[in-house]
Amino acid sequence: MAALPWLRVAGLLWALCLDSTPVAAIEPIRIGSKTFTESYLLAEITAQFLESRGIAVERQAGLGGTLIAYEALRKGSIDVYPEYTGTLSQAVLQQPGISRSQLDVALEQQGLRLLLPWGFNNTYAMAINGELARSENISRVSDLARYPALNFGFSHEFLNRGDGWVALSAAYQLPQQAVGIEHALAYAAIASGHLDVTDAYSTDGELQVHDLVLLRDDRAFFPGYEAFLLARNDLPAPVAETLQLLAQRIDAPTMRVLNYRVAHAGETPSAVASDFLRDSALANTAPRVAPTRTERILGNTAVHLKLTGIALLLGCVVAIPLALLLARFQRAARALLYLAGLIQTIPALALLALMIPLVGLGELTAILALFLYSLLPIVRNTLTGLFNVDPLLKQVAAGMGLTPTQQLLRVELPLAMPTLLAGIKTAAIISIGTATLAAFVGAGGLGEPIISGLNLNDHGLILEGAIPAALLAIAAELLFELIERAAIPAHLRN
Repeated sequence: MAALPWLRVAGLLWALCLDSTPVAAIEPIRIGSKTFTESYLLAEITAQFLESRGIAVERQAGLGGTLIAYEALRKGSIDVYPEYTGTLSQAVLQQPGISRSQLDVALEQQGLRLLLPWGFNNTYAMAINGELARSENISRVSDLARYPALNFGFSHEFLNRGDGWVALSAAYQLPQQAVGIEHALAYAAIASGHLDVTDAYSTDGELQVHDLVLLRDDRAFFPGYEAFLLARNDLPAPVAETLQLLAQRIDAPTMRVLNYRVAHAGETPSAVASDFLRDSALANTAPRVAPTRTERILGNTAVHLKLTGIALLLGCVVAIPLALLLARFQRAARALLYLAGLIQTIPALALLALMIPLVGLGELTAILALFLYSLLPIVRNTLTGLFNVDPLLKQVAAGMGLTPTQQLLRVELPLAMPTLLAGIKTAAIISIGTATLAAFVGAGGLGEPIISGLNLNDHGLILEGAIPAALLAIAAELLFELIERAAIPAHLRN
């Protein structure tokens, strides 16, 4: 009987061992962010903090907009990312005015939860040129109604959100028209006089640099935007418990300073995150060793070529045989053209967002989108080349006893080859340009430095992606000229 308590203790310890998950056994935690400085920073703080506790992470920074990041989380392509209560209730769930408990219930139904509050409220605000505000005595959003000639420019997301420009203009009866502009460029546009008013985040670092005035929301239009770390419910318990140590660690003034250091002091999110964790006694980390500029360019170019090359190959394999098959059926050929044209009208970012619930984040999503965009030029040029073959030549081929298949392969296709190759060349160049958006879904490529540079106010990063992309387009043009010389007889080239 005396041994029974020891047996119970041993059983309890064994059960605890079975229930606990060793940190080393946890799969890498995928941390996402949206495309603005604060989101980059909070994601990097999260990543470095977990790494300091021995938990491996994968970074998926710069996901294109709220819905892309949210769908990636819901789909399971990422595990956590920084989000705001107002954004979730207004833009994602489209349930304005819901309480925190109702928000928790709605997220629970999606398999998600607000893991921890960062400790600050990053609400939307209307920012106006300071000199203009003082000279015209504009201090409230409602004052803007008196100045219909003002130039308004808002981030594309704000233009279309439920709590964005359309609802704001209705609530305040504002008569102005607004244009879309990348958020990272809006403040510079106000400073240069091209814009008068834009949307701002109350913790933006740029507010400390430009002469801007935040207008008072005198009709209480904007809800609270408490910053949280949004996570999946299946996030491993040891990770969730570790991350709770970050709760309430950042107030609004601190966040504004951190944003300023990245946006205007030229520091990297990695370095700023490392300093914050060290100064807050949360971790003694060092910034990640970044690859050199040459290594980044070569790596991003290789990914870019991979994405466009695979997509173009798939486009040729599908579009050319399909066009050849339907070339003799006018109605079917036109239906194919209409379908390919319809796909081409879908904005690239929208197409990428629509595909995330189906295939998740990463290269596959980007390749499928580029493949769909390559169909129209290849199909159209193949059919155009076939339709423009001289009917007399077709009659001669038929008179020689060639079967329809032999006529197609031996006469019509060779004569259509110049137009067909022109379509493939067009598809290649379109893909090279469109592939820069692949970074929005975590596929990398030359769009990654462009998007990062726009949001971190780093012109060097922008050029790091833009120049190689332009050179790739030129190289594609020259390559197809060589292919045309090799594959097409001189009299057909002329």
